[in-house]
Amino acid sequence: MDTTTAAVSGLVLALFGGVLLLWCAAEVRLRHRVRLRGVPTVATVVAENDAHGQLDSAPLLSFSVLPQAAGADGSGAAGRIAELVLTRPRGHTPLRRPERFAPGTPVRICYDPDRPCRAVLAVGEAGRTAVVDLLWSVLGTACLLAGAGLLAAVGR
Repeated sequence: MDTTTAAVSGLVLALFGGVLLLWCAAEVRLRHRVRLRGVPTVATVVAENDAHGQLDSAPLLSFSVLPQAAGADGSGAAGRIAELVLTRPRGHTPLRRPERFAPGTPVRICYDPDRPCRAVLAVGEAGRTAVVDLLWSVLGTACLLAGAGLLAAVGR
């Protein structure tokens, strides 16, 4: 392999692997934090009219968000009604949408009270997220190592 091609290939692979590992770590941390500190609730899977949305493996969820707690001056939650949120859960990446996410099905989730559109499936609903996270991490590590190996071979 030409030295320039090997150097560029090694740089691209190492960069891709490093970014993929950082992204995996950030997603796992975010989902873990939302599951620990988030507000648990039950969402309903919504039927989608958009053809592109039907192809997405993550279901479209609808749930009500409770109003924020009253502020120090007594204003805040008084007189407010709950908002309806439509969002897709983070970290759900199977190739096809499972049958258990049919429209109208209730699903347990946790959402971030500061950003309700940031929702994750509850632990029992999540399925094999650890396996998927591990596979993405292995792919990132393999790309990083292959890139580093190519760069080391060019340096000799």
